[in-house]
Amino acid sequence: MLKTIAEFKRAGRVEAINTLIPYAGLVGLEAFTDEDGLVAVLRFRETNIGNPVLRAVHGGVVGALLEHAAILHLLAETDVQVVPKIINLSVDYLRSCRAADTFARGRVIRQGRRVANVRVEAWQDTPERPVAAAHAHFLLIDEGAATS
Repeated sequence: MLKTIAEFKRAGRVEAINTLIPYAGLVGLEAFTDEDGLVAVLRFRETNIGNPVLRAVHGGVVGALLEHAAILHLLAETDVQVVPKIINLSVDYLRSCRAADTFARGRVIRQGRRVANVRVEAWQDTPERPVAAAHAHFLLIDEGAATS
C-alpha cells in the first residue's frame, strides 16, 4: 500500500497526495491531472457557503483551495518530498465564488534551496475569469531533517 509522498510521486499518482491531507476531505478538496498538469478542485458543498444571501463560498475556504493547490503543485512539479511549511499567503479575491465547483492551478515562480514562491489562480467557468488568485511562499524542508 502506498503511504508516502515519495511513493505516490514514484508511482505517478501525484493527485493521490491529496488523500494524505486531512482537511482536504473535510471541505471537499480533490485533485486530478490534465494535459496542462495538476488541477486542484473544491467540490461544492453547502457547508462551504459563507454568504447565504449571495450563495457564495466562504473566502476562507477559497483561500484554503489556493494554499492547497500551491502545495500540491509544488510537490508535483519539483523534487520536494516533504509537505512544505507555509510562510505567507496573499490572496486577491477577484469576484464572487458562486455555489459551484471551483478549480485552481499553480505555477512555481521561483524555487531556491529553502524557499519557494508559487502563484495560483482559481476559477469556476473558465481560467480566463479567475475568482481568486494568490501568491504563496513556502519553507522547503529537507527530507533528512524531517525524519530525524
